[in-house]
Amino acid sequence: MSGTTAEDEGARWADDVRETVARAMAALAPATSEGAPSWSVPAGPLTWSCWETGEHLADDLFAYAAQLAPAAPPADDDVPFRWESTTPGGPANTIRADPAHGPAGLLRVIDACGGLLAAVVRVTPPEARAHHVFGRADAAGFAAMGIVETLVHTDDLAQGLGLEWNPPEAQVARSLDRLFPDVPRDLAPPWPTLRWATGRASLPGLPDRASGWRWDARPAGDRG
Repeated sequence: MSGTTAEDEGARWADDVRETVARAMAALAPATSEGAPSWSVPAGPLTWSCWETGEHLADDLFAYAAQLAPAAPPADDDVPFRWESTTPGGPANTIRADPAHGPAGLLRVIDACGGLLAAVVRVTPPEARAHHVFGRADAAGFAAMGIVETLVHTDDLAQGLGLEWNPPEAQVARSLDRLFPDVPRDLAPPWPTLRWATGRASLPGLPDRASGWRWDARPAGDRG
């Protein structure tokens, strides 16, 4: 039996993006029905509303796809889409959802952007690298970033909207391994560890990360 190829690994990350976004959409779907909580409430610990946070998640997924998509991905800067905030202190986005379509429309926008990221990851050569402020990343790195954004922002949204969120364990562990190689893994299961790593929870014996954290998006072989 032959080993896993770089193309197989890219396809696996693309599938992970799809699976994570699909699980997020299923978890958030109850908040699109009549009588559901307003998406104007804060998203968990964030100052942004649930609507703003949903748009931010869609924008993250789109931005990661867009950064990888050029024939020659930029090495030192972002693809220069226009990013702007529509509210004081709100997220600066390119992607917006039409409010006339309500929360169900917002979820379709998130799902579409997740599909874009998965598609771009699937066809990007494994040797390609593109700029990210946390380190030049390959397609797997951008996929992992999109997965983490989806995992933690779905958690934020679920808290704000009074929903349950049971993230997919395999994707939590893989993205944690890919982006947070120096985070202790023997103190808690992967999901509490990822929440701590992204400043959303505490772990005994470890310093609080709410005031500042980052991941390392570079492939392991590029870290020196």
